[in-house]
Amino acid sequence: MLLSWRYPPPYDRYNLGTGNPQEDLPCLLDTQNAFHAILNNRGEMEGFCSFGLDGQVPGGCYRDDALDIGLGIRPDLVGQGCGKQYAEAVARYGAIQYSAPCLRVTIATFNQRAQRVWLGLGFQPVERFVKVNSADTFVVMTRAAVSTPVST
Repeated sequence: MLLSWRYPPPYDRYNLGTGNPQEDLPCLLDTQNAFHAILNNRGEMEGFCSFGLDGQVPGGCYRDDALDIGLGIRPDLVGQGCGKQYAEAVARYGAIQYSAPCLRVTIATFNQRAQRVWLGLGFQPVERFVKVNSADTFVVMTRAAVSTPVST
């Protein structure tokens, strides 16, 4: 279950349910966050994605008309070279489902793996900022929404 996934440092900041799992459930169930499970052909959850407010980090500029995307992969699958495949499918789904003119991801600057994945799909950095009430820095990346895969 998603709430029991545990990432190694420094990715452990993505762990959910570390205190009271009931605190994370409202966010996961909030329709404004548009969470979706990513399942394999055996029906096992390999990841999740979100569209909308969940992909925004306090301190970033989100005035432009863009679809914010969040993506998480099960810890035992991270670092196995499948990130581009997941991200490409999620970006394609978001472009079709939400008809947004632009797609946007916000990534912690320490997360170089995620940045490489999204850069490989044609996303470009447009902003760097420090999260409100934190020292954590983030990069915002955007790409025009296209419903077909972008290969590099």
